[in-house]
Amino acid sequence: MIELHDAVKQCADLLERHRRRAQRIGEQNTKAGLIEPVIGALGWDLFDPDEVHREYRRRGTDNPVDYALLLLRTPRLFIEAKGLGENLDDPRWANQTIAYAAVAGVEWVALTDGSEWRVYNAHAPVPVEQKLFRAVRLEDDVEAVVELLSLLSKDNMRDNRIEELWKGFFVDRQVHAELVELFAGGEPAVDLVALLDRRLSKLTREDIRSSLVRARATFDFPAAATPLASRPAPAASVPLKAQRQESSIEAPRVVPVAEVQSRLSSSAGNRRPGKPRVSPEERRLHLPDMIDVGRLRPGCTLVASYFGKQHQAELLADGTIRYRGQVYNSPSGAGEAVKIVVHGPSVSATTKATDGLDFWHAEDARTGKMVSLKEIRRRALADLSA
Repeated sequence: MIELHDAVKQCADLLERHRRRAQRIGEQNTKAGLIEPVIGALGWDLFDPDEVHREYRRRGTDNPVDYALLLLRTPRLFIEAKGLGENLDDPRWANQTIAYAAVAGVEWVALTDGSEWRVYNAHAPVPVEQKLFRAVRLEDDVEAVVELLSLLSKDNMRDNRIEELWKGFFVDRQVHAELVELFAGGEPAVDLVALLDRRLSKLTREDIRSSLVRARATFDFPAAATPLASRPAPAASVPLKAQRQESSIEAPRVVPVAEVQSRLSSSAGNRRPGKPRVSPEERRLHLPDMIDVGRLRPGCTLVASYFGKQHQAELLADGTIRYRGQVYNSPSGAGEAVKIVVHGPSVSATTKATDGLDFWHAEDARTGKMVSLKEIRRRALADLSA
C-alpha cells in the first residue's frame, strides 16, 4: 500500500496549502484533487465505468451517488463526496446515501469532503447513527487515514476484509456499552453486586458494594490487525469516566474524531442489541415511583445528548415530561420528539424508535450525580427491596 500512502500524503499536502489560503475549492475540485487520487491508489480503475461509476443511479429516476465502486459490475461501495470544508455532520448526507445503499443492496458507504472520511455499514441492524464504523481526518493522522482507506481497496473489498473487522467492532461495542453501564455510577449496579455476592461467599453485600464504589475498572479490547501490518497504527484508547469510577476501552482501531465517536454512544435512546434482561419488578416502576422513592425531584432537568447536541426537558410532578412546551406521557415519547426535531417529521420509524430511559439522564436526588433514568430505576428498585 505504498502507493496509497503516497496518495494520501499528497492529499494532506494539498489540503494544507488550501487551509493556509483559507480557500474553498468546491465539490468538483475536491473530487479531482482529494478523492479520485485516493480511489485510484486503492486499485480501482478510474477510467472503467464498470469499476468506478460516477453519478451512479440504480434506476433512471433515482438521485445519483457520486461514486459507485463495482466488482463484476455489482456495486460494493458507495462514496458520497462533498466540497472541502462542508459540514459532514448534517444528517442528510449520511442518511440519504445509507438509505439508498440499503435499497440497492450495497453494504458499505463512505462520506467524505476529501479531508475527513467516514465509513458506514448500511446493512447493520441498528439506527442510522450507530452504523458508523470508523471516522478519520487527514489533519489528525495520515497513517490512520491510510489504515482505514486500505480496507476499501479493490482487493480487500473483494476479500470482504472490512466485514471481518466490522463483526468484531459490532460485538465489542455492545459489550463495551454494557461494561460501562455496569461501572458507570457512584452506586454499583444491583445485578453486579448480586453476582459478586454469589461468588464471594465470605464477603457481605455491603463489603462488595463499598469495594465497587472504590473500583477503577479498565477493559481492553485488542484490535484486529488491518492489512497494513507493516505500519500498524496504535489503537485509540477511549476513557470513560463517571462519578467515582473510571472505565476505559481500547477502541477497535482508529476513530480519532471525538465528536463523531461520541455519536456512536449518544444514541442511547435506541435499544442496543444484546441488552440484559430487565426484571418484571423493574419494568413495573415508572417515573412517579422514582419520584416517590426520592430518586427524582419534580421539576428537575432531563438531559439527552443526541447527534452532537444537548437537549433538555423538564420532569413534571405527575411523571410526565415537558419538551419544547409539549407534554409527553413517557420518556420514550419525549425522546422521539427530540429525533423529530433533529431529523424532521419524515424521520423513519426505525430512527425514531427510542428507549427513553436510556435516552434521558437526570440528577439522582440522593447522590447528586447525573445518570440515566434506567439507572435511577434500578436504584429505586433496590431502595424498595432493601
